[in-house]
Amino acid sequence: MIQAITSTEIKIYVQTEDNRIDTSVASTHIRHLVKFTNDLDKSVYYAYGNTETIKDRYTNINIAHGAIPNIYTGIVQLFPAGYWKYEIYEVSWIGAVTLSIGNAPATEDDVLTPASATKGVVQGLVTKGKMYLAEKDGKQQVQYTQREAPTETNYIYYGQ
Repeated sequence: MIQAITSTEIKIYVQTEDNRIDTSVASTHIRHLVKFTNDLDKSVYYAYGNTETIKDRYTNINIAHGAIPNIYTGIVQLFPAGYWKYEIYEVSWIGAVTLSIGNAPATEDDVLTPASATKGVVQGLVTKGKMYLAEKDGKQQVQYTQREAPTETNYIYYGQ
């Protein structure tokens, strides 16, 4: 499970190499497309990591928070707080990796034509799970004010 806080960078640590689909290219030619689905309203957001490091045992994907979401630069604006599903798709390139419109698929079903070495291909789902997105301290939708306890006894009488 991924733990994250609204309006902050999401740091994802997941295993992707164990489920790697395209083993014919080096890990430097692989990027991961992350799909977030809200459990409450079913809204869907996509993003590539603004930084991504593939290690032997895990992959670290960082996704930034910003006012203007951008799939290709790894910026999202996830609201409301609560539970989200995430799915991570492997995208591979034969040539140089270019995260831009027309060179990187925007969804898991996106097929870029005509095919070329500089266009990424979604290989498939490599991992999925749940993410809990907590509200930032002091920015909760419901806030409670602590009151000092009374010094004398408070009784509530019913009737006369």
